[in-house]
Amino acid sequence: MARLNVNPTRMELTRLKKRLRTAQRGHKLLKDKRDELMKQFLEMVRQNRALRRAVEEKLMRAHGSFVLAAAAMSEESLAESLMCPRQTVSVEVSTRNVMSVNVPKFDFQMSGDRSDIYPYGFGFTSGELDAAVFELGSVLTELLELAQMEKAAELMSDEIEKTRRRVNALEYATIPNLQETIRYITMKLEENERGNITRLMKVKDMMIAEQIAASRARTEKAAGQ
Repeated sequence: MARLNVNPTRMELTRLKKRLRTAQRGHKLLKDKRDELMKQFLEMVRQNRALRRAVEEKLMRAHGSFVLAAAAMSEESLAESLMCPRQTVSVEVSTRNVMSVNVPKFDFQMSGDRSDIYPYGFGFTSGELDAAVFELGSVLTELLELAQMEKAAELMSDEIEKTRRRVNALEYATIPNLQETIRYITMKLEENERGNITRLMKVKDMMIAEQIAASRARTEKAAGQ
């Protein structure tokens, strides 16, 4: 612990005590914020893991179907079949506040006939291509949700780290330094107070001794007359 370089005065002591109370309140609030952030972050990580597993399974199925379709069809036919999609997606990005963290929120709209997602006729394409397009169409919503959740988890992780550093700085540096300085100033003031009392007692003893000597001199003078 390092003592702050301040003058040991009562005014400085009062100011440091106010700083200490403020630091202790801030430390408690930041700890509560860190704990709540960790709780929400862990819940988000669990949801993210389950969603990522589901998305990866669907993408793997779609990839496998595309591989089979590419083996059954020529490269030109495959490219021509997927050249003009029937649906388009528009995404609007906004933010929502979670424990002072602005996390992204994706709102998307799909235009086109949802009952007919295949941008080609079925006469010259393979069934594997149909399965691949269907899987990709069904996973789109989950992909956007996964992107939103992973970005939110990244931002919350950064905020947790910042809050943790602030809590540690208050707990292991600021508050102990203030307490040590307050203890030092209190001891100095008490020492000065004891010194003042000792000086006052000495002055009192000297005044009493002078009064006794003066009284004795007057008595001796009166007896001599």
